[in-house]
Amino acid sequence: MEDDAIPPHGDNDSHRPLTPNTAIHCPPPPSSSPPTSSLPSADRPADIPLTQAVLRLIQCSQCSRPLQTPLRLPCGNTVCRGCLPPLHRRRGVTYPATEARRDGFTCSACLGDHCVGDCGTDVLLTRLVEVFDEVLRPAATEAEENATGEEGGMEGLYALIREGRFDYNGYGGACERDGGQTDARSATVLGRLAERLRGELDCHVCYALILDPLTTCCGHTFCQRCVAMVLGHSDLCPVCRRKLNMSSTLQSEPVNQRIAALIEALFPEQVAARRETSALEESNPNETTLPLFVSSLSLPTMPTFLHIFEPRYRLMIRRVMQSRGRRFGMVMYNRAGRLQEGLGRSQFLQYGTVLVVDRYELLPDGRSLVVATGVSRFKVLGSVVVDGYQVGRIQRVDDISITEEEAREALETSATAVDVEGSAERPLESMSTQELFQLGLDFVRRQHGQGAVWLRPRALLAYGDIPTDPARFPWWFASILPVWEEEKYALLSATSVRERLKITARWIRKLESPVPVLVFAVLSMSLGAGTMSLPLGSSVFTTFTPFSMSVSVSFGSAGPFTVNSGQPHFQREGSETHLPQIVVAEWSRRTLPDWPDGFDADHTEDNAILQRET
Repeated sequence: MEDDAIPPHGDNDSHRPLTPNTAIHCPPPPSSSPPTSSLPSADRPADIPLTQAVLRLIQCSQCSRPLQTPLRLPCGNTVCRGCLPPLHRRRGVTYPATEARRDGFTCSACLGDHCVGDCGTDVLLTRLVEVFDEVLRPAATEAEENATGEEGGMEGLYALIREGRFDYNGYGGACERDGGQTDARSATVLGRLAERLRGELDCHVCYALILDPLTTCCGHTFCQRCVAMVLGHSDLCPVCRRKLNMSSTLQSEPVNQRIAALIEALFPEQVAARRETSALEESNPNETTLPLFVSSLSLPTMPTFLHIFEPRYRLMIRRVMQSRGRRFGMVMYNRAGRLQEGLGRSQFLQYGTVLVVDRYELLPDGRSLVVATGVSRFKVLGSVVVDGYQVGRIQRVDDISITEEEAREALETSATAVDVEGSAERPLESMSTQELFQLGLDFVRRQHGQGAVWLRPRALLAYGDIPTDPARFPWWFASILPVWEEEKYALLSATSVRERLKITARWIRKLESPVPVLVFAVLSMSLGAGTMSLPLGSSVFTTFTPFSMSVSVSFGSAGPFTVNSGQPHFQREGSETHLPQIVVAEWSRRTLPDWPDGFDADHTEDNAILQRET
């Protein structure tokens, strides 16, 4: 939100038009976005009068008429829907599997290949063209008899453009002469036009003049910074709620060149003030810091169930609940002591998940029960200890764009498609993204049909049914499949859906391998600062029921064992044992029971981590 000193709608002085003969130059591109130019055409005249430059911004580069149903292209250019180049079927692309992404075309402006699904009707530019017509057409009617537009000024030139009689590349020559009365008349018309346009150029997120306009694939335009802020909370358009296939960093998303040039030309003072205010807001360090809960693995889109009992984390969660976003970060213990860039051998791993608290229940003794959902990933760049808990300086981790995702799939499948018949097992790289997804679905369905313990209704109640979205499947699969958390951790740093599907496919191939594979299950419960990990051998599966505060542990054919019958224990005689989570929390405050040979109890303050001796 902007400062009160900068109202959403500027006063008359803020959009005081320049004289018609004032030349418009290409404004410098903002540092946070790709290079842009005031005039979208690659062969534009170097300097043209402002009145002509403004009209050129609503003129189609193909038909030379005012834009009709303008389409926003991924490269930042705009054309009429009817002027779209011929379509062709795209090859080697299976994700996302939608009809709109199967057709593409070669852009005449950037010569790149664009997907039809990435080209939406530019809602704002459509409205701006309508405003141009409402302001200029009545005046242009009186000047239509002028064939050259020299005496009609801005209105006469618009009349020629509307009829398609003034070429898009014809500026700078035929209409260079604007003198005397025409100058004054054009200045009046331009001022009236700017006043009408200003009411259409407010961002629907911050309600101020749009800065670095970015048009989404659904056709709505916002400030680039506002889109990044929205993507930090949701992947839906603030206006139409359509899914936005964009990275929150927006590094590969160009600004809307025509709208950006129009705003820069007509409202330079407001733009300068907005940039200054935006720079001050971006310097706020609170936007890149997050309290860290060092415990276990959490994954995006998946729920995490917490029992908070340690004093430092009680304090942390109270502060989280008092904050507007109710967010904190979950990171794993660095049990192996691995060396990490920028962190050294810190106690926690570098990649984590941002959690948003969905449910919070405070118990009478100060403990609390929390249900939180993962919304995004991050990389810890550094950390400090505040009141006993870690506060990290983080950098958001996002997936590559859909366009790059498709390009990688096409490249991998075409490169590995040669001579795969001779291999005993088809390489994962040669499989399409949709085939990798189907491999995971088939495995889960087979296991469910065989009555796999880890697919019991209790687990599906906590994490949901099998996802139909390939982007969500790896997170769900990792949450429910009993494998080491260290194996699952690799998903957090993967920045493409295809890469994560290949990781899950490797797990499946190991599990289905005819060679005996020792499968470990990690019973990982987030209990304050405590995490208990029990590698119990093969065929051990765990499930977790939210807010029943119990853990179901199912054992395979290994021999039974009982640990200290006077203390909470595991039992291998039946099929499962229920451990109240509150009892597990008490283990970290009492003397640990006698564990069987092969396990070592490693005490830390308020924390018990059980590790198998190596």
